[in-house]
Amino acid sequence: MAEYPFRVRWGDTDAAGIVFYPNFYKWMDESTHEFLSAIGYPTSTLYAEQQVNVPLLEASCQFKSPLFFEDRVTVRSTVVELHQKVFKINHKFFKDEKLVAEGFEIRAWTSFKEKPKAYPIPCEVRGKMMQANPKAVKG
Repeated sequence: MAEYPFRVRWGDTDAAGIVFYPNFYKWMDESTHEFLSAIGYPTSTLYAEQQVNVPLLEASCQFKSPLFFEDRVTVRSTVVELHQKVFKINHKFFKDEKLVAEGFEIRAWTSFKEKPKAYPIPCEVRGKMMQANPKAVKG
């Protein structure tokens, strides 16, 4: 599991001071990149050295309680499904240990050396993803 702490900024809110919902998707994206960095595979390095990235295939988020300007939030991200070329990562948003939202992303391990094409996730990466969550479903 990787944790991504942040503070809600004024620009993240609407006129009522409540976080505008697309920001949760932005934070899930940021959390995925934090997760990959935490297991030793920062996406900037992956792309610079191997022309590999993890484009988004699907995302969903359920909102349980609103967030407001200056709230301190922690997103906890865990890979829950690991397939040959694709992984599913869950994101849980906490404010003061209270679950305020949860969502997921499905991403593909993709080479951009030529035309974008999904490739098998390397064994060493799979191992680190599984180490982060031994209960992840392997497909």
